[in-house]
Amino acid sequence: MSSSRILIVDDSAVFRKSIKKIIESIDAEIVLANDGQEGLHLAQSVSFDLVISDIEMPILNGIDLCHKLKNDPITQAIPVIIVSSFDSNSDVDRGFQAGASAYISKRELKLNLLETVKNVLSKSKFKRKRLIMVVDDSTVIRQVVENGLARAGFKVVSAENGRLALNLLETVRPDLIISDIEMPEMDGFKFCEAVHADSTISMAPFVVMSSRTDRSYMSRMVEIGAAAYICKPFNIDELVILIEKILSDQFLLLLKEKERLESEQHLIVGSIASLIAALEARDKYTKGHSESVGRIVSGMVAITGASRKEVETATIGGRLHDIGKIGIRDEVLLKPGRLSAEEFSLIQQHPVIGANILKSIPSFSDILPIVLSHHERIDGKGYPHGLKGDRIHLWSRMTAVADTYDALTSDRPYRRGMSHEKAMQIIEDVRGTQLCPDCVDLFFRWIEQDRAKASESSRILSYSQAVYA
Repeated sequence: MSSSRILIVDDSAVFRKSIKKIIESIDAEIVLANDGQEGLHLAQSVSFDLVISDIEMPILNGIDLCHKLKNDPITQAIPVIIVSSFDSNSDVDRGFQAGASAYISKRELKLNLLETVKNVLSKSKFKRKRLIMVVDDSTVIRQVVENGLARAGFKVVSAENGRLALNLLETVRPDLIISDIEMPEMDGFKFCEAVHADSTISMAPFVVMSSRTDRSYMSRMVEIGAAAYICKPFNIDELVILIEKILSDQFLLLLKEKERLESEQHLIVGSIASLIAALEARDKYTKGHSESVGRIVSGMVAITGASRKEVETATIGGRLHDIGKIGIRDEVLLKPGRLSAEEFSLIQQHPVIGANILKSIPSFSDILPIVLSHHERIDGKGYPHGLKGDRIHLWSRMTAVADTYDALTSDRPYRRGMSHEKAMQIIEDVRGTQLCPDCVDLFFRWIEQDRAKASESSRILSYSQAVYA
């Protein structure tokens, strides 16, 4: 299924085909219309992500088509690119005044159209995901601003004053707030302070619109956290451009911060993984155990339909599940014989030790349950807290199955590793007591898929060797 739908409107079949050929590399369904009237009917009947229109056409020209699209609530958010043989400054101005997002001369189609279409689609997609809250006690101003932002492609919610806006913020999370200052119930000053006092919404840029042009008002609003101040009356296009820039800058800042945190997390994971590798290197019997558990957990979580981010997080949790063993003495951790009750009680502390090591790292908060609870049992007889059933985090229950399988099939000082079949039977035997039944079923599905992939890879390798022998 195509990711976008584009409507091309031109009375010339040659130009319609030419435009279609230029942009055909884009993942989009392309629909053609012979004139403005047909284009308008299609746009009002089917959802489009972009309209590309000529100006000079019979029945309904491109400028009037753009006006009609932008004045219809159903189609007002669709970006329009005007392409025309007329490219004087007045022609270009007419296109932008009608609400077009871009204007391209037909002489420059091959040079500029594809990149322009990509940029307009990307910008439109960005705006469609952004929710703007408009707060003003004037119904007229609210409607003007709402309509202008909706025409530009934003989602919009509104409130009559700061108090009602705060109530609305309990259920919605806007990407930007634009507010008047002088309002009943709660004015803009108090509203802005309340927004910035709430950590869940404080990152949303706060834009002030006010008829007060006093420098003291502007300075005070900026001091308490406003990102910008625009004076009434204002041109709605001016406001849209301001909001687009603020959101774009905010998005880039958040993207950079996300990249920084991910880079930091990778470095930390790498450092801790090195520590675990050093820990496992002391004992040849557990070498590679953490990586193996991480791989199994990754596969199990992926089967559930989880997002890529969730799979990555669970994988890290699986790799770091035994980090707490760093805090266990070698003579206990590496003891070849049976552990005494006192020694086993020390071993039981490694989940708590691991959680304490990682809890100071905010980006690892989602994996703490895996580290802390992977030795809990479904019947409540596990450690360290004796959690039972669904009180144990799902990823912890998955990790418990993966941990059990790898431990059973690996050599230990006191026994040889079991066969795959025997390990699977033991896991089946303890489902519902030690291990979560649903997670055991999930593990069996993963094993089946993993072994099928391995078999296919082996078959392909054998075929390749035979071909090139």
